[in-house]
Amino acid sequence: MNRTILATALALTAAPALAEIERMEAQGSVDDAFSRLENAVESAGATIFATVDHGSGAADAGMELNASKLLIFGNPQLGTPVMQEDMLAGLVLPLKMLVYSDGDQTYVAYEEIEESLDDLDVDDDLEVLEKIEGALQNFATAAVGN
Repeated sequence: MNRTILATALALTAAPALAEIERMEAQGSVDDAFSRLENAVESAGATIFATVDHGSGAADAGMELNASKLLIFGNPQLGTPVMQEDMLAGLVLPLKMLVYSDGDQTYVAYEEIEESLDDLDVDDDLEVLEKIEGALQNFATAAVGN
């Protein structure tokens, strides 16, 4: 039992803290916004590594959950320099964006990259961080559909 507690404590202290979350209202359904997000990411030349359909997973477990999809994506040309600074950046990368519904509203959410890396040994002035943050903003704006 003591080993379990110690392992849990170490895991929690080693993992980066949750960064500030940007959240934007999106038009249409989760599927609509998610499709726009996928198109924006692919059009920018980034790689989509995975899609997680939280709502489907909940249904498979016999539970209810509002529609919620997570897109995991990245571009090694931008992510590699970050990981060269601190390999623990692999806990933050690849990037993730969540599209979900809350009541009648659909949202797009993501963590700000610089804040996600705050606890790591990554130079705040690293040039690619601005590019990554700009890409996240562009993808979110595309997903929103305004």
